[in-house]
Amino acid sequence: MTGRGDPPEGTPEGVPGGGEDEYRSVVFDESFVRAARLQEFSAQERMDDHSRAVRSRHAWARAGASRQAVVLVLLIAFAFAAAVYMGVRHPYQAPEPQAVEPLRSSVVPLSPRGEVPGGRPAELFRESPAAQFRVGAEGVTLPAVRRTQGFSESQVMTALTTAKDYVVKSALDPGVLTGGPVQTVRLLLDPAQQVQFDQSFEHPVDDGRHAATGWLTRFNPAEVTLANAPVRVRGTLTVVERTPSTLEVSADHVFVYAVQRAHERAPDHASLYTVRRETRFRFDRGDLRDHRVELVHSSVLAGPQACAANASGYLRPLVAGQSVRNDSPMGTDPYAPGRTPVSLCGVLSPGTQPTSP
Repeated sequence: MTGRGDPPEGTPEGVPGGGEDEYRSVVFDESFVRAARLQEFSAQERMDDHSRAVRSRHAWARAGASRQAVVLVLLIAFAFAAAVYMGVRHPYQAPEPQAVEPLRSSVVPLSPRGEVPGGRPAELFRESPAAQFRVGAEGVTLPAVRRTQGFSESQVMTALTTAKDYVVKSALDPGVLTGGPVQTVRLLLDPAQQVQFDQSFEHPVDDGRHAATGWLTRFNPAEVTLANAPVRVRGTLTVVERTPSTLEVSADHVFVYAVQRAHERAPDHASLYTVRRETRFRFDRGDLRDHRVELVHSSVLAGPQACAANASGYLRPLVAGQSVRNDSPMGTDPYAPGRTPVSLCGVLSPGTQPTSP
């Protein structure tokens, strides 16, 4: 017996599912209903209005899903904009870089007791405390590099290598040492310090701000020349994070030069001249990016040198066979207006001089 609704002879051959399967491909799901242009009135609406049995749906009703998508996109955009705004206004953002400080420097000559020893450079070095020092830039060594709280390892390395570059150019470059051009040193400085640097070389004065020898080491070529021997160096570089926006590198080095009188031709008439230079460099993020330094402090001890010698423009070594008697620093006038040069002087310990070869 056939089921209800089936043809008496059953489902015709070749037609799967019979008549009902013809309409199975037409699925009136919720999206189909919502997208319909015509909508049947409810029973109550048909009682109130007999004009039409159906009504046209509004475009916004047909586009409900699209409208929800637009609203979602707008909400996401608003949230992103709010996040950016809060990031810009965040109270923990890095502070603004500090203003560049002027260099503060001091140059203290060290007067010898007795006559300055002389001889061949190699023998003088061998008989002096500099016997184990390294040669030239090899003596300006870098410490182990570690990141800080606010600076990456590469930024710390940049600070150390830039400071080393300044030390090498300002204390080991033969052209700079012999009174030649100083442009290579100047270009390493933050532009905010270059005016002070230029003033120090145009009109050097021992006022703690404008001594040329506070920036670098140089000798007057009319007085002394470098002997044919490399400079001996020993010292350290250290780095600390001073503020969340600045790194500070401290350099403490001893440089020992073999010098002679200007135009001296005798190789056995050289003498040693020692410079202890302590410098402090500061780096903000702009300095690290541009590979430049802010030299904020420089302290120099140099000898053998007469206390009375004016060392603001050039360091003035005493050479082999020279000595000083009744040596005293230049006087200081406390009544002078403005910044008054303060004359300081020390005594060179006999143990720092080479023994007789």
